[in-house]
Amino acid sequence: MKCIAIAGSLREGSYNRALLRAAKDLAPDGFEISIASIADIPLYNADEQAKGFPAPVERLAGLIRDADVVMIATPEYNYSLPGVLKNAIDWVSRIDKQPFNNKAIAILGASAGALGTARAQYHMRQVFVFLGGLVMNRPEVFVGSAQTKFDENGELTHQETRDFLRMYLVEVEVWARQVARMVG
Repeated sequence: MKCIAIAGSLREGSYNRALLRAAKDLAPDGFEISIASIADIPLYNADEQAKGFPAPVERLAGLIRDADVVMIATPEYNYSLPGVLKNAIDWVSRIDKQPFNNKAIAILGASAGALGTARAQYHMRQVFVFLGGLVMNRPEVFVGSAQTKFDENGELTHQETRDFLRMYLVEVEVWARQVARMVG
C-alpha cells in the first residue's frame, strides 16, 4: 500500500511535517508513506498553464496518481487551509484526468491552537468534494497544543497522540483498500 503524504506548511520546523514523519515511523507493516514537497510549485497562473504545466506540478500529480492514498497534514491559517497548499491542489486539479478523482484521501493536522486545524480540515473536505476525492470521514486527527506534543527536534513525544496516530494509520489503510475495491 503506497501513501503519498503532503505537508501544507513550507516551514522546516512545521508540526505538520513532523506529524507526517511520525506517521511514517508508526505506519503498519506494508504501508509505505513517502513525503512529497510542495515548496517548488509556483503560484498558479492560467497564462503559465497555457505554456505547459511546471515540472514540480507534473511530478506531484504523478506521485498522487501512483499512490493508493493521499495523506495531507494541514496547518490552519486564518480559520482555513494555507495558500501554498491550496495553490498546489489547484495546479494539480487542472491536469488532464486530474489525479484526485476517486482517490482515497486522509486529512490530519497539528497546530498550537486548541482545535488542532479542525476548520482548515473542514475547508479541505469541501475542496475534495468538487475534485471527487474520497475523504475518509472517521477517525479525525486534530492535534491541538502541538507545542506540548512534539519536542525541540520535531519528534512526536506525546504517547496518547502516538497511539492514536498508529490506530488512525490502520484505519487509513483500511479506507484505501475499500476505495480501491469500490472504484476498482
